[in-house]
Order: sequence, then structure tokens, then C-alpha cells
Amino acid sequence: MTFDGTNFNDTNFDDTVRTQIVQLGAALYDRGLTPGRTGNLSVRTDDEIMITPTAACLGRLDPERLAVTSIDGAHLAGDRPSKELVLHQALYRHHPTCSAVAHLHSTSAVAVSCLPGLSTEDALPPITPYFVMRVGRLPLIDYAPPGSPELEEQVSRASQRSRAVLMRNHGSLVAALSLDSAVDAVEEIEETARLYLLLEGRSPAYLREEAVADLHRRFPPTA
Repeated sequence: MTFDGTNFNDTNFDDTVRTQIVQLGAALYDRGLTPGRTGNLSVRTDDEIMITPTAACLGRLDPERLAVTSIDGAHLAGDRPSKELVLHQALYRHHPTCSAVAHLHSTSAVAVSCLPGLSTEDALPPITPYFVMRVGRLPLIDYAPPGSPELEEQVSRASQRSRAVLMRNHGSLVAALSLDSAVDAVEEIEETARLYLLLEGRSPAYLREEAVADLHRRFPPTA
């Protein structure tokens, strides 16, 4: 049942935004990138956030039931928002030019997050130029319960130095200028994590520091 209060006509979102969230959610689910009732997507416009509902399956989203909240989290329309709204809010606070956030429980990224010895400043090495361009730095944060104040605080601290975060035993979280770009980035994290696992123990050649610096010069961060 939808929220009995402000309806979508009183919010800043149109059918285009709802359709995009539903289509991208289905694409991620169909490719096995976030199984079951996991992961969440959001879009921000002005002072409102549209986010997938709590306990929703990204493969079966109903555009009429997407949640809308104020930027501060007050429920305005649709179903009850994801409990991980607070993580999205943390990224939006530190990256005001970003208008979308994507969070996945993708298999390889979660697997990497469980490994010992990872750098907390950058959990994945620069294996490809596309990881550097679309993700950049990927801080690793300790496990805390999903949607908890402890996890929100850790995401908030990490987001001061990056638009992307890897949460131990949980998954990836990225803010970007658009929902397409946010989804591209979490997909890039998953693919890089898969490559990292395939290359483990093989002494691979990663991109050198000068190559990474050159990519940053050619493709500077936009948020």
C-alpha cells in the first residue's frame, strides 16, 4: 500500500525519473548484479530524493510505489523508503553536484570486501583505465549493520574524500552526476573486483602511478 500523504503530483519528480529507476533496477537485477531484495537506487532533484522502497527487489519495481522524501528524510510520497536512505543522504551532503546514488550487493565486490589486507584508502587497484575514470578512489569501511548510525557515520567520513565507497561484508555505494553514471560506476566496481579475484596470486601488472595521474589529468573528476 502506498503512503497516504503527499502524492507524486506534489513532488519534483516526473514520469521520466520513475521510469529510469525502474528500467535500470531491472537491468541490474536481470544481470545478477544485486540478487533478491538487495541494493537501492536514488535520484535527487532540488530538495527531494526519490529512492527505491525498503525491502524492494530491483527487478520488480513499481514506478507508482517509489518513495519520495525531503533531503532531510521526511517521507513525502510512495512506499516507505529504503532503510539505507541515510547512506545516500551522506553522499549527497558531501557531493552537492551529484544527483544520483547507486548501491549494489554484487557478488565479486562483496567477496573482495571480505578479504584481509586491503587498503582502507583504496580497496581495489587500478587494473583498468575505466576503473580510474569512472570510480577513482574506493575507500574501504568497516562492517556496521545496514542503515545504522554507525554505518552512516563511516560512509559520511569516507565520502569526504571519494564519491565511491566499499562497505565490508556489504557492497558498493557510489554517487554521480546522473543515475546512468552511478550505475556505470557500481558496474565498474563489480567488474574490477571480479578481475582482482581472477588475478589474485598471479603477480599482475596494474596501471602505474604516472598512468593513473595522466588519466586524472585527461578525465578530471566532475563531482
